[in-house]
Amino acid sequence: MKYMMLICSDDSVVLSPKERAEIPAATEAWVQEMDSSGIRLLGDQLRPPNDATTVRVRNAQVLLADGPFAETKEQIAGFDIIECEDLDQALDVAAKHPVAKFGLIEVRPFWQ
Repeated sequence: MKYMMLICSDDSVVLSPKERAEIPAATEAWVQEMDSSGIRLLGDQLRPPNDATTVRVRNAQVLLADGPFAETKEQIAGFDIIECEDLDQALDVAAKHPVAKFGLIEVRPFWQ
């Protein structure tokens, strides 16, 4: 079954310089492990929320707004598409992601 992992971070969380420096290497190790096991199908980091443009269509008129669609503490920083046997395995994979230690990982199944 395929799952989307939304990798979310909270800008209000303060990490030590050491923790901040360890994140890229830990994330790359997680990517290598999941890619080599065939679990991770696709993933990437996203630009910051202030680079987003929100698109809405109302009464046949396209409305554009700079920034994210919602004002929240947590912002989507990236995503991964994984393929797992079941939700339990998907949750185990998400729990191994380095951002889970200070942010959050939302796991959603694809429609079948």
